[in-house]
Amino acid sequence: MTPAGELGFRSWTELDERSATVIVPLGSIEQHGPHLPLDTDVRIAVAVAQAAVGSGGAGGSDAEGRNFLLAPALNYGAAGEHEGFPGTISIGQEVLHSVLVEYGRSACRWAPRVLFVNGHGGNGRTLVSAVRQLRSEGRDVAWFPCATAGGDAHAGYTETSLLLHISPHSVRADEMVAGNVTPVAELMAPMRAGGVVAVSDNGVLGDPMAASAADGGRMLNEMAAKLSEALELWQADANGMLR
Repeated sequence: MTPAGELGFRSWTELDERSATVIVPLGSIEQHGPHLPLDTDVRIAVAVAQAAVGSGGAGGSDAEGRNFLLAPALNYGAAGEHEGFPGTISIGQEVLHSVLVEYGRSACRWAPRVLFVNGHGGNGRTLVSAVRQLRSEGRDVAWFPCATAGGDAHAGYTETSLLLHISPHSVRADEMVAGNVTPVAELMAPMRAGGVVAVSDNGVLGDPMAASAADGGRMLNEMAAKLSEALELWQADANGMLR
């Protein structure tokens, strides 16, 4: 059965391009400590987008009849800060910028709106520049961050809780260990110089030990509700981010 609103399952004749909003999960393939999979950011972005589209109404549409089309995820991002660990694959800021701009230009040939749902913080700076460029060209493109208030930085309580809810089978509980719990603001200088490996030998920035599937479900629901509301309002700030 074709999931409602999923772009990759459709034929071109099934699309109503006049009212389509293309929702594109954006993630990264990078280390997430010894206990989480390399595609953690992709899984989170996809789960948030799916939950938000589902909450928008039957058939993936909103109250004004706009069709929400969930596109296949863009799995690779700018993750150079994690390249001190095996498994990380970064396409860099420049290439990511080009991918996002060309994606937006192409999709906007037929879809009135495009939204990138971002699961990797390292993509943020490039998303801002790419979306600003697309908007300056007259394209209605925006982005949305998968973020929770008070969340820790990387592979700690926040992401581990989310993965315990989204795909518990992928969490290696016997490999779960705390990492560097120093506030990220205090770690920025050494990380800029030497990447995450310079401040955490296991790749974790935070403590996953108290993570739970229940907390992950709550976080996911909060992010999805926020995204659903943002889709309804469609108000982008100066950086192209939906509020």
